[in-house]
Amino acid sequence: MAAQPDPRGPVPFILCADDYAIAPGVSRAIVRLIERGRLSATSCMTVSPHWPDHALWLAPCADQADIGLHFTLTDQVPLGPMPRLAPRGRFPSLPRLLALALTRRLDEAEIAAELDRQIERFESAFGRPPDFIDGHQHAHQLPIIREIVLRAMHERLQGAYLRICDEPLAAIMQRRVATMHALVISALGRGLRREATRLGIPANRRFAGVRTFHERRPYPALFRRFVAGAPQGLLVMCHAGQADAALAAADPVTDQRNDEYAYLQSTEFADDLAASGVTLGRFSQVCGPGTSYAAD
Repeated sequence: MAAQPDPRGPVPFILCADDYAIAPGVSRAIVRLIERGRLSATSCMTVSPHWPDHALWLAPCADQADIGLHFTLTDQVPLGPMPRLAPRGRFPSLPRLLALALTRRLDEAEIAAELDRQIERFESAFGRPPDFIDGHQHAHQLPIIREIVLRAMHERLQGAYLRICDEPLAAIMQRRVATMHALVISALGRGLRREATRLGIPANRRFAGVRTFHERRPYPALFRRFVAGAPQGLLVMCHAGQADAALAAADPVTDQRNDEYAYLQSTEFADDLAASGVTLGRFSQVCGPGTSYAAD
């Protein structure tokens, strides 16, 4: 017997493309997807030298998607001096940042000053505060860093929401995509969830989209797993883009972005949304007033 349509209609979820402004090909692809209604959010890397120009490209889309800050503390160049974290003028790798955070060897004042600079550069180029904050390589969930992010949101970004990447163990195990990566990222998100809930900071209830970028399955098959049985309050992360020389110089993930971009433009993507009983939505539609901030 054929499955009956859900009388409540499709479940809205946030589809967010990370790394806007990391390279021209990525930014152009994200703008095109927003214009076509194939994304409902993007997070912007304001440490990128491309950001001031790319903010102008994104401005016409300001009312079509949530536009957030991709707080960056790994692999790129900071906006100001950071003698403890970036003594040679470049952020450390994620493993190094993770080690420093877990052993509480990060300089809180230094991290807070850099977050202020990245927020201010967002506001200067885009003309308003970010709709949300997340982190490049999920760095915003790490100890010390998460307290700084929460304080900034509570004090100066009231009304903005926060990406939190925890999800139930059963959901990760059932999905069977980058299982160990997803478990670690989810574990780091639980502390952030507790504090955000205590402070009343809005956040997505559920999360998906973690991948290793070395999967044998094609991206459409991964995406269908990300949205299968989509719960209320879901945010799915993606990394769509068009690889170019600037991207290759800034980040190792290149061809995989092409694959994601091609799929999100396709009729197959639209068909998969309909078959999965989901539709794109912004935070106000997915996690609107009255929505619990606590994960299931």
